[in-house]
Amino acid sequence: MSEPILYETDGPIARITFNRPEAFNAMDPGLRAGLREAMGLDTPALTRYAEWAVGVVQGDLGMSAGGQESIAQMVGYRVRNSLLLAAGALAVGIPLAISLGVVAGLTRDRWPDLLFSTGAILAMTIPEFVAATVLILVFAIWLGWVPAIVLTPADAPPLEFFPEFILASTVLTMLMIAHVMRMIRASVIEAMASDYVQMATLKGVPYWRIVFRHALPNALLPAINVIALTVAWLLGGVVVVEVVFNYPGLGRLLVDAISERDLPVVQAVTMIVAATYVGVNLVADILSLALNPRLRSHRARQG
Repeated sequence: MSEPILYETDGPIARITFNRPEAFNAMDPGLRAGLREAMGLDTPALTRYAEWAVGVVQGDLGMSAGGQESIAQMVGYRVRNSLLLAAGALAVGIPLAISLGVVAGLTRDRWPDLLFSTGAILAMTIPEFVAATVLILVFAIWLGWVPAIVLTPADAPPLEFFPEFILASTVLTMLMIAHVMRMIRASVIEAMASDYVQMATLKGVPYWRIVFRHALPNALLPAINVIALTVAWLLGGVVVVEVVFNYPGLGRLLVDAISERDLPVVQAVTMIVAATYVGVNLVADILSLALNPRLRSHRARQG
């Protein structure tokens, strides 16, 4: 029967890897009991969870099972890097998505709408790793304008990631523009076909005044929730892009932790991603309520 491989640090045993699952049960009972005590497994599950939850509130996410590193420090650098990648994609993608969506909605069934809508559908249907591979082939290998992958360590200053993160940010920008643009296009078409826009047109209000003063403010409100979901996705859901470009972000950390069976890190990253989705959607709902008087008046009538 295969023997367990022990990795020891200055303190208690940090990690044990078994060549066979039954090797743990074949260990010496005293060693097995000491290991359970060192890892805190001799206490009830609810007690361990309560201690972990209290530590999370205090900013202590525990230690990784692989190298006994502080999870808070590991995650801190990765969250910063994911925020850097998301900021680059949002800074370019949101203005472009809004502009293209408005133009497509105002030129419904004409060539600008057909061109932008076809491009958005293609961007939505092409898998992320395919788009990333094509960009690497064209701009990194054929043209040699930017590096193909990111070689900068996770704890490096943010400026050192430039220009390595350009291709990764470009892939995310393409995907984000496609989703947000389609939503804004549909909202603009609905707003331009509404009764108040038709009434303003019949009264002789100038076309562009109708667009910018009446249609767009109402058309952009539904896009708030889509943009919020996009932000949450950029922070924790870009696993494929980060793996392809070797970008040291939160998604790449999650993949590495899963492959190494580092459950404390997986637990911490999953909690951060879930909290991000909840927090961003909460902010989006509050903004929608604050910017849309009809929602407030409807709530007031219900109360």
